[in-house]
Amino acid sequence: MKRRAFLTSAGVGVAASTLAAPAIAQTNPEIKWRCASSFPKSLDTIYGGAEFVAKRVAELTDGKFQIRVFAGGEIVPALQVLDAVKDNTIECGHTVSYYYVGKDPTFAFDSAMPFGLNARQQNAWMRHGGGLELMREFFAGYNIVQFSAGNTGTQMGGWFRKEIKTVEDLKGLKFRIGGYAGTIMAKLGVVPQQIGGGDIYPALEKGTIDGAEWVGPYDDEKLGFNKVAKYYYYPGWWEGGPQVSFLTNKAQYEALPKQYKIALETACAEATLDMIARYDVQNMNALKSLVASGTQLRPYPNEVMQACYQAAIETYEAEAAKNEKFKKVYDQWRKFREDEYLWFRVAEYSFDRFVYAAPPLASKK
Repeated sequence: MKRRAFLTSAGVGVAASTLAAPAIAQTNPEIKWRCASSFPKSLDTIYGGAEFVAKRVAELTDGKFQIRVFAGGEIVPALQVLDAVKDNTIECGHTVSYYYVGKDPTFAFDSAMPFGLNARQQNAWMRHGGGLELMREFFAGYNIVQFSAGNTGTQMGGWFRKEIKTVEDLKGLKFRIGGYAGTIMAKLGVVPQQIGGGDIYPALEKGTIDGAEWVGPYDDEKLGFNKVAKYYYYPGWWEGGPQVSFLTNKAQYEALPKQYKIALETACAEATLDMIARYDVQNMNALKSLVASGTQLRPYPNEVMQACYQAAIETYEAEAAKNEKFKKVYDQWRKFREDEYLWFRVAEYSFDRFVYAAPPLASKK
């Protein structure tokens, strides 16, 4: 009897395990996505953001969810990532949304608005300030679900062969600049050029453009801009805290198992922290190297900053008057920006202002 009962229970166990195996396989399928980046592989920090996401997603799903990353131009041109994801040519992409302001300036809110939010403020707006909900609603019109997946921190203001001393010096200047800032600078006579990262150096070297901005010291040194332009300006007022985004095709994303969605969201959040931390470490050493090699650091004159700020306000108000999608986000974002500035003035700014002007800490010998 005992032997028969044992065989019976064992049989049930075998049957249960046989039935369970397909269920496990079904809930944890093998999925392979292709990710088109807008950046060249040589820029290990910003291009590396997509690789970071892919690596973490694989780790969090026991290798079942694989994302293969392609550099800008390998399968999709650097500035056409959004269209490729929208049309399901590829499942996902890693890019900066302000590249697509030609379609609608509202895209800029997902990355950086000139004279807008710094990196911490952008993160706060997206995660707890209503930004994610607004941008998800907007991106849904393009069949896309987007995630924050990187931030460079405040960027530099670009490379020039000649000094920029007045607003007059901007007139007729062919300047490579991304995002909504090109529209604003055009009001001051600049001829904006939107060029992918890998194509900036040859354009600057050949004189096709008169100046160019990219990210900051680490990337700019890698791209060799200091070899063809002497003056390096700051700050990049158009990118106080530019967010890099991971775009997913809506249908492809919705078809993912729940645990894969969680893995992707987690990986993107980690990538945001990792990217800005890496830039904060690498930029300081690169800036020292650039200055040692002869680069001339220059702040934008206050006259130029004021003119650009006024042009930005005029541009936003004009766009909000004719673009309902822009206005919906702008009204909420503007209020959030005002409140954040009020708070940051109290503690953050007063702290920064003092310690950055204070003498270095004495070392004990």
